[in-house]
Amino acid sequence: MGEYERDFVHPRLNEQITAIGGKYILLKEDRVALEGKDILFLTGVAVFDSTCCGSGGCSYAVVPGFVRKWKYQTDANGNPVSLVEPVAGESEREKIRLMLFKKEPVYQVDFL
Repeated sequence: MGEYERDFVHPRLNEQITAIGGKYILLKEDRVALEGKDILFLTGVAVFDSTCCGSGGCSYAVVPGFVRKWKYQTDANGNPVSLVEPVAGESEREKIRLMLFKKEPVYQVDFL
């Protein structure tokens, strides 16, 4: 494993997760190429319905990083694991944000 690479455990899709302010669900996992590199991203929706300051929701994308090894092993629970390199550069992050905003119906892109 390289200095900046890390394992990413793929979450199960379409399972509602309850959090302190509401709930969220990851709906889709996909890869997209950018300048010869594969980027792993997930999309989901969140609903804020148990907060003290009101309710709402959003759709979002989460980017674990550039794929180095795709689903090369499984964890103790049988979930696939990929080796990824996080997206560190702000210019690369901005390119990915713009690409995902055009490709997916999301309003927020977060990087792990």
